[in-house]
Amino acid sequence: MPKMKTKSGAKKRFRLTAKGKVRANSAYMRHMMRRKPQQMKRQARGTMILSECDAQVVRKHFLPNG
Repeated sequence: MPKMKTKSGAKKRFRLTAKGKVRANSAYMRHMMRRKPQQMKRQARGTMILSECDAQVVRKHFLPNG
């Protein structure tokens, strides 16, 4: 059996926490920031933990060795 490779795009976008949760950057922070509410910009700062259904896909298909 050949080894499963980690997707190179996923290496740059996701990290696993110590407990195995998937951490990712928040969305909607690239452009048109004037139109977005201040509360939305505050909450989207930094990183977030993916929901469990999305995290299963990332762990199984994109980061098999993570």
